[in-house]
Amino acid sequence: MKIPGPDHPITIAPAAERVRVMFNGEAVADTTRALVLQEAAYKPVFYIPREDAKLALLEKTAHGTHCPYKGDASYYSIKVGDRVAENAIWSYETPFPAMREIEGHLAFYPNRVDAIEVTPV
Repeated sequence: MKIPGPDHPITIAPAAERVRVMFNGEAVADTTRALVLQEAAYKPVFYIPREDAKLALLEKTAHGTHCPYKGDASYYSIKVGDRVAENAIWSYETPFPAMREIEGHLAFYPNRVDAIEVTPV
């Protein structure tokens, strides 16, 4: 486990916008309670509370990855109608203590969904 610091900063803050994730004409997630995680020089990532996603459209997969800063990530596919987006979502279900804020949240790969719409609240 690594702790974020000056050499690898990670910040988590509430998003000021509404975030909606679209796939095959369906809003898979829609929230005004997203978190924005900014890690080092990577693009910011929205983490959406599970309660604000349509969990019935998601299926957990066997895929997993490990981040030395956040912990072990689980992955989910999205199925809407006849379309499936494999491993389109990741979630740190038991993140390391320094990243506890993202527990219970989902993050979506922008290139595996049709759109991540960000609009003013």
